[in-house]
Amino acid sequence: MSTKVKATIEDLYEEKGKAELIDGEIQKFMPTGRRPSRASFNIALSLMEHERTHGGGVAVADNAGFIVDLPKRESFSPDAAWFAGAMDTNDDMDFFDGAPVFAVEVRSKNDYGAKAEREMAEKRRDYFAAGTLVVWDVDLLGEEIIKAYKADTPERPVIFKRGETANAEPAVPGWQMPVDDLFR
Repeated sequence: MSTKVKATIEDLYEEKGKAELIDGEIQKFMPTGRRPSRASFNIALSLMEHERTHGGGVAVADNAGFIVDLPKRESFSPDAAWFAGAMDTNDDMDFFDGAPVFAVEVRSKNDYGAKAEREMAEKRRDYFAAGTLVVWDVDLLGEEIIKAYKADTPERPVIFKRGETANAEPAVPGWQMPVDDLFR
């Protein structure tokens, strides 16, 4: 009988590539394609501009780690995010301590189908349990490009389509982004 050793945050720091700590195991994620990469980058750039002009939080690009304390999950690594928690200036090389208030998950090539939908719904529940206020599910292939799920109404997303302006209220007050900018 073999006993599996539970992975830790320290193990996650040693991991090469994008990964999250779930159920005591490091789960790796495949690299993304061109369009999803550009979309998450454009969201992070828009958030960065909001940070510069309004403050109130920190724009976070893809592959950053957020440490959380949930029964089955110890970290997140969203495609883009907004962090409003305290910043530890003693060691800014560490992961963020706590969940982002706004998290973005941009669908990649393999993020479609019944299994992917279940996994994404479970991840949103984890985000909300950790304190995230808004989670965007960005589907660059569909008609409903952004589904903005909110912690207080997690089963009723706000839908944003091409030609519209999306927001992440109340997580990022005053920030807006044209949906069409996802495709630049």
